Amino acid sequence: MITPQLASTASIEKHIWHWQGYKIQYTVMGEGNRPLMLVHGFGASIGHWRKNIPALAAGGYRVFAIDLLGFGGSDKPPLNYTMEVWQELLKDFWAEHIQKPTVFVGNSIGALLSLMTVANHPEIAAGGILINCAGGLSHRPHELNPPLRVVMSAFNRLVRSQITGKIIFNRVRQKPQIRRTLLQVYRNREAVTDELVDILHAPSCDPGAQQVFASILAAPPGPTIAELLPKVQHPLLVIWGADDPWTPITGAKIFQQAQEKGQNVGIVPIPNAGHCPHDEVPELVNAQILDWLVLLGLS
Repeated sequence: MITPQLASTASIEKHIWHWQGYKIQYTVMGEGNRPLMLVHGFGASIGHWRKNIPALAAGGYRVFAIDLLGFGGSDKPPLNYTMEVWQELLKDFWAEHIQKPTVFVGNSIGALLSLMTVANHPEIAAGGILINCAGGLSHRPHELNPPLRVVMSAFNRLVRSQITGKIIFNRVRQKPQIRRTLLQVYRNREAVTDELVDILHAPSCDPGAQQVFASILAAPPGPTIAELLPKVQHPLLVIWGADDPWTPITGAKIFQQAQEKGQNVGIVPIPNAGHCPHDEVPELVNAQILDWLVLLGLS
């Protein structure tokens, strides 16, 4: 028997939706009236929510999750990828498949994308749940000290090169390297399983994956959290793994400041968790999400 917390990727049924001529993979589970839309982060996919989808569906929600264009089982065309492209994708998916005020739930870049959607399209949203929210799709130059700015600029040129780009991509997508990266950003080392490594590795073998990687590393960062927050009309829940080395919990300060100004923002630090607490300590994160939804009457 598969419990909600221990469901594997294989137990989640996948579907294909056609968007602007591209195949987009998604899943839906649950018969509840309130829809939730789960949005993964960079390099991830629907499978990164495998420990959350069944539990949230069992909690009485209709749970959607999508592979963003360029990731997972979705097509990987040679485009200029931006946050705005993915925002349009989410909005169009909502119009075709959901059509009810939705709580958008995201991790990392997916959290920033969820915040964008809630801020810019309040008519389709009921709230947002942001898990270790990234500050941008890429680093803004002023966020880097001058030496690191030079290094990142050189690295981006190498990644975009037809020759060195393939060498770099083939190196970072190797399973041992994926595992090493995960062990840097996951506090719970037991959550770094062979299944998780396979989930992240498999899409990197698809045609076009290397070009997507290069495009995203060179992409504009998108809007800042500071620009988006004043436009948000719906409640937000901010969940943050307290030991995240990529997006440290100090990044939650801007949400705390919004809360102090009277904005409806809940903030929950998750101890002993890193960048992906929904995957590291899913029982705790699922409970926080369900409790918050009930508290706000979003059930």
